[in-house]
Amino acid sequence: MAKSAAETPGESGGGGDSGAGTLERGVAPIKSRYLTTKEQFHEFLEARGQEKPSQKTEAGDPGGHDPVEPEAKRIRLEDGDGQTDEAAEHWEQPQAQKRARGQNKGRPHMKPHHYDKNRLCPSLVQESAAKCFFGDRCRFLHDVGHYLETKPADLGPCCVLFETYGRCPYGVTCRFAGAHLGPEGQNLVQKEGVQAPPVRNSLDKVLQQQLRKRKIHFERAEQALYQLGKGHLPGPTPLSTVPEVTGAECTPRQDDCDAQQAPQGPGTGTPSRSPEQTCGPLTDEDIVRLRPCEKRRLDISGKLYLAPLTTCGNLPFRRICKRFGADVTCGEMAVCTNLLQGQTSEWALLKRHQCEDIFGVQLEGAFPDTMTKCAELLNRTIEVDFVDINVGCPIDLVYKKVLDVPLTVKIRTGIQERVNLAHQLLPKLRDWGAALVTLHGRSREQRYTKLADWQYIEQCVTAASPMPLFGNGDILSYEDANRAMHTGVAGVMIARGALLKPWLFTEIKEQRHWDISSSERLDILRDFTHYGLEHWGSDTQGVEKTRRFLLEWLSFLCRYVPVGLLERLPQRINERPPYYLGRDYLETLMASQKATDWICISEMLLGPVPPNFVFLPKHKANAYK
Repeated sequence: MAKSAAETPGESGGGGDSGAGTLERGVAPIKSRYLTTKEQFHEFLEARGQEKPSQKTEAGDPGGHDPVEPEAKRIRLEDGDGQTDEAAEHWEQPQAQKRARGQNKGRPHMKPHHYDKNRLCPSLVQESAAKCFFGDRCRFLHDVGHYLETKPADLGPCCVLFETYGRCPYGVTCRFAGAHLGPEGQNLVQKEGVQAPPVRNSLDKVLQQQLRKRKIHFERAEQALYQLGKGHLPGPTPLSTVPEVTGAECTPRQDDCDAQQAPQGPGTGTPSRSPEQTCGPLTDEDIVRLRPCEKRRLDISGKLYLAPLTTCGNLPFRRICKRFGADVTCGEMAVCTNLLQGQTSEWALLKRHQCEDIFGVQLEGAFPDTMTKCAELLNRTIEVDFVDINVGCPIDLVYKKVLDVPLTVKIRTGIQERVNLAHQLLPKLRDWGAALVTLHGRSREQRYTKLADWQYIEQCVTAASPMPLFGNGDILSYEDANRAMHTGVAGVMIARGALLKPWLFTEIKEQRHWDISSSERLDILRDFTHYGLEHWGSDTQGVEKTRRFLLEWLSFLCRYVPVGLLERLPQRINERPPYYLGRDYLETLMASQKATDWICISEMLLGPVPPNFVFLPKHKANAYK
């Protein structure tokens, strides 16, 4: 039975006779004239594409695996115990090397600023008229001439920030400084420059100090927790404890905690509202809180939702996906305790670009007090359209007492693989006030193995009604999205599919397969680096941070197989590509699973890497040395 299922094209991914023997399960069906061996693949890349070796592949392992290379992720398909007879015999044999799984938690990680040994004082970089605040105790360099002598060579002749906005705020520290430095080292400014759009949801320094010193008071959260501790459900909040304004435009808010601070002075507290913000007629919304039925609703049914992606779902990547048609975006998952401590790196996950018209943030927490206080803090300080949380927190408490924006939830089918619990949890989430729930069709135990269970998602649509339910899992083509919408879900969330091909949103909206060329894909990567330099900076620290996130993304992009090379359309997300030679050298280079080849691609866009540069991807199975 398992053998016959393995030979079925619809299940195995073989897609018919490829001319190179029957492909094993989970292998992308590439046309035989493009298939090659591992040795020939790397010989071609080492020869810089000058000569094409023979592309005839011997019958056997089309992947060309050897003991040095960890096996790629092999997805166990839904067929009995998920293994064929041949696969079962394979696992009974002693393994020469343990299969690479999980994360490279012990990988060497060099922080970007470590590549810049002689760092110039920020007071000189910003061309401030005031002297350095630290004086003789400053640990940064103050001699601009010495800095320029030891500074590495520029990475390119053009500065993205200078060309886009007419001024580079990084001055002499910019790795493309030759484009905007005068003969005496002064930073040039174009008169016709466009002012850089402000990035919303940044962490204010005064707020950060208050969080670190625990001077922020959370009246609403503490009152709700007090009622919960007494065994009472949270009731209506008295008017005296809710003086802040709740606008319909979701503008950043301050509430009564600001008024309880010490008298304001230079740099000693949160500045009070300016007259422009408080002038105008008094309305009911100024003194009366909105009821739950009056709060702004979240209507994103039928829209394409980019999932919150850890590490790779950064702001530059979200800009790429927005350009290709993503309707809804969400920041990377932020930990509530870190936000309450004012950690800069955690607050950076909440930043929002102006192109993100429907934007939310995802929170993670395990305790009612931290979740409730964090929700109140974000409700008054940042600008979002919704807040998404993981299950395991007091959802009703957060929604009814603290948040003025819609609350969404993202869950899996359950904890254990064959014990589904989502259908029992969805009615509770609906009654607690969740505006929308996204269901990933796998359990926590499965992680990303096997296929997403869309039949179970279809059953959960009825259990969640009338609350909208979004589905998530294994969407890599417009056919996959169409099949998902036929289950009755209100929309689809796209995660790994966007990492493999961010133009997937365009394919879904235009209902077509896009045979995108290697040069077009390189242009996408170039745009990502431009967005990264705008977001993280064009100095050494910003360039290397951009490079690191680019390399993490390339660890997923290499799994994409161009449409013109496939024997059968479309490629499925559980199908790993065998070794193949593309239609040109760049297409072949982008198919490499070696981290050193990804570094070569980054050098095309960001210049040479620093000395002693080392990179290993976050996930073990995404590359080999």
